[in-house]
Amino acid sequence: MRRVVVTGMGMLSPVGNTVEESWKNALEAKSGIGPITQFDNHRIHVKVAGEVKGFNPSEFMEAKEARRTTRFIQLAVAAAKEALAQAGVNDQTPKTRFGVSIGVGMGGISWTCENTLIAADKGPSRVSPFFIPYAIPNMAAGIVANSYGLKGPNICTTTACTSGTHGVGEAFLLIRNGMADGMIAGGAESAICELSVAAFANMKALCVDSDAGTTSSRPFDATRSGFVMGEGAGFLVLEEMEHAKKRGATILAEMVGYGMSGDAYHITSPAPEGEGAQRCMRMAIEMAEIAPENINYINAHGTSTELNDLYETRAIEHVFGAHAPKLAVSSTKGVTGHLLGGAGGVEAVFTVKAIMDQVAPPTAHLETPDPALSLDYVPLKARPMAIEYAMSNSFGFGGTNGSVLFKKFKA
Repeated sequence: MRRVVVTGMGMLSPVGNTVEESWKNALEAKSGIGPITQFDNHRIHVKVAGEVKGFNPSEFMEAKEARRTTRFIQLAVAAAKEALAQAGVNDQTPKTRFGVSIGVGMGGISWTCENTLIAADKGPSRVSPFFIPYAIPNMAAGIVANSYGLKGPNICTTTACTSGTHGVGEAFLLIRNGMADGMIAGGAESAICELSVAAFANMKALCVDSDAGTTSSRPFDATRSGFVMGEGAGFLVLEEMEHAKKRGATILAEMVGYGMSGDAYHITSPAPEGEGAQRCMRMAIEMAEIAPENINYINAHGTSTELNDLYETRAIEHVFGAHAPKLAVSSTKGVTGHLLGGAGGVEAVFTVKAIMDQVAPPTAHLETPDPALSLDYVPLKARPMAIEYAMSNSFGFGGTNGSVLFKKFKA
């Protein structure tokens, strides 16, 4: 079976517009959550989100295209540029077997809202002719491929909050099974608009303590009251190992496992005891052909919601048994908020960085441990530690689960 390695990473997130800036702030538990600026939210009690700041799409595409392209696509194009540059993929790199796999949950929902209002107010003839191309989720992958000439497999995973993790996992399988030599893989999302914020708020999923501002996202904390919406894009460049070596690429880590499962339980709530998440993590571990005890760190889905935090904890306890208390388990959503379809991509990058730098990022704002949750959640401060294997989890509405597993590279 072909080995798959990581050769590049790119990111725009609420805590930084590059991988290094985002990682530095995540390690320092510097929150990227603040007042919503992308729409007038006076009619909604939710006042904060994790927005990407200071982003100018014209730096990554022509100004005309930037004006008509939806934000989730803009973020994807920008993050892809950073990832490909680090991997050394350029105009001279053959690209017929280099593809794109980008998970997107909600696509251009703000663009949909805008054009719906235009149709109602001014009539159907005034709906933008670009509405469809820039609203459908797979256009992040399509436009990234067009922008950088990537002619290999081109897919979009739309699996709610697991979209980005499935994007990474499916790219891994394509390379492992010989259908591609390289893939840019991850997730992108920008859904901070009145409709989506109102909908999540009305279903009681969002943090109701918006007055807490930067500390609103508190995974695993007893005072948590829901997740905080975020936006961004995070990508890995995955390659077949010999292909990467032949190009002279620097290998950052190796991807060794991928698991996916369905709860078949409820449209929004996870299965009791994280039953589906258990099977998902076990699948990734079995694919890597290691024992659970080999894993040192887990970047948890850790949404800051009661049921997710509880059942992810229970799932880890079931899968890892006596090793569970020895694991470092943290949620970087404390600083980024929940990027929905983009979360898995950003968190996969953070997981690889944890291996590269041999440090577990902290769970920010974990001041009051929940007595029902018993794991080591790396509260407040980053922890230097030996990390050979690290896992990243994502779980989404509809009972869809994904886990990706990386290791420190050894030739």
